[in-house]
Amino acid sequence: MTGTYLGMPAFPRAAAGSTRDARLRANLTHATHTIRDKRARAVAELDDWAQLRAAGAAVKDRTLLRLDRYLEQLEAAVVAAGGRVHWAADAAEANRIVTELVRETGEREVVKVKSMATQEIGLNEALEQAGIRAYETDLAELIVQLGEDLPSHILVPAIHRNRAEIRDIFRREMGRWGRPAPEGLSDAPAELAEAARLHLREKFLAAKVGISGANFMVAETGTLVVVESEGNGRMCLTLPETLISVVGIEKVVPTWQDLEIFLQLLPRSSTAERMNPYTSTWTGTVDGDGPRTFHLVLLDNGRTDTLADSVGRQALRCIRCSACLNVCPVYERAGGHAYGSPYPGPIGAILTPQLRGLAGPLEESLPYASSLCGACYEVCPVAIDIPEVLVHLRERVVEGGPGVRRGARVVLKPAKGHAAERAAMRAAAWAFDHPGVLRRGMRLAARTRGLHPRRLPGPGRAWSQDRDLPVVPPESFRDWWRRTRGGSSGQPSRGEGDAG
Repeated sequence: MTGTYLGMPAFPRAAAGSTRDARLRANLTHATHTIRDKRARAVAELDDWAQLRAAGAAVKDRTLLRLDRYLEQLEAAVVAAGGRVHWAADAAEANRIVTELVRETGEREVVKVKSMATQEIGLNEALEQAGIRAYETDLAELIVQLGEDLPSHILVPAIHRNRAEIRDIFRREMGRWGRPAPEGLSDAPAELAEAARLHLREKFLAAKVGISGANFMVAETGTLVVVESEGNGRMCLTLPETLISVVGIEKVVPTWQDLEIFLQLLPRSSTAERMNPYTSTWTGTVDGDGPRTFHLVLLDNGRTDTLADSVGRQALRCIRCSACLNVCPVYERAGGHAYGSPYPGPIGAILTPQLRGLAGPLEESLPYASSLCGACYEVCPVAIDIPEVLVHLRERVVEGGPGVRRGARVVLKPAKGHAAERAAMRAAAWAFDHPGVLRRGMRLAARTRGLHPRRLPGPGRAWSQDRDLPVVPPESFRDWWRRTRGGSSGQPSRGEGDAG
């Protein structure tokens, strides 16, 4: 059994604990800096990276605007190729469908390919409640599962663990799950990988049911695609008699020509490879080759709500590369668990509140889990403007307050906020509406700058306990302009400012 994301605290509370964990911060700093440096070198090899990035964004946007059409085309192609398609409106329905499909086979064990969608819906826990044991086969996911832990990174779920911790988990837990770890197991990567292979080999050969997600689905042929680096996915996708794939509806692309763009963008942005070592594609079922039965579960779970938001929908472009996590200063310090979701980091800060709705303290705190530095946008291979969406979601929190998801709608409740903050915003709005008052206030602030505290007293203490107040310049911009340009109005003259 793994951990659960249910009942996770709001981001500030969770981050307050994780930022004090010195070992966690050391693990994250080493791993994220290594990955992002390799990615930068891999991307620099392509002269047309900017064009590829723009093409990927364009394909995703075009697909999202006609998503209903492409999903129907995908369904028809999958059925024509011998597969079955199931539609799941939410996590509960997806878990029920998968559980019933496994029960129909009579099996009580399944092997799994690493899948964000199944993490999102809590599939392992749902199967366990039904008496079905799911075995994660990705090395990092196996570490998380054996340690009864939670993933903390999209690409490297066990990034928060170092080699010594992994060795201890294997020594302690493998005997409880089947084959024991080899005696004298060290923390050498080769030995750890070999222990995992021995642990899983019998499961690969004996399993009758495999469960996967998919990186992409090609509408024109009904083909699903999984890219990976270890080969465990290939085993899960080909050896079992029944394959069940749970995939978010946003993963569809129209054509194979479109897919070619993403097979260049994804590996360089995620693992810093020119191409993935294993790229598996399957289209329905074929006699004598691979599973005899194939089920595709198309997952909504808040995606159509997200699609309805003209600003927020760009989060659905995400191809789960994790590049934004590796450059984010907030993620590097707080770690993935603080985000309370399978989707940590900058993408999680915009995706989770939209998929779940602004339904509680965690969801309404996530849009604030960012410094808005913009590094995430710069590395995103499909040009998701994460800072723009963060600000947009902050506006929704302030204007509408937390919401409660009811069916397909998000019902907003009145905003509360802090009384002192509301008073400060009203005062600022009034001052900006009265230029003379604003000008005199700026001059007063400049002349008394030596008396300004570095921290706010009273109700403002909570805001300034983690940040210094900005230093007021010795003169305002208007006064500087009048002094250096010799003007009297304090406004830039035409030609010096906006070209109009």
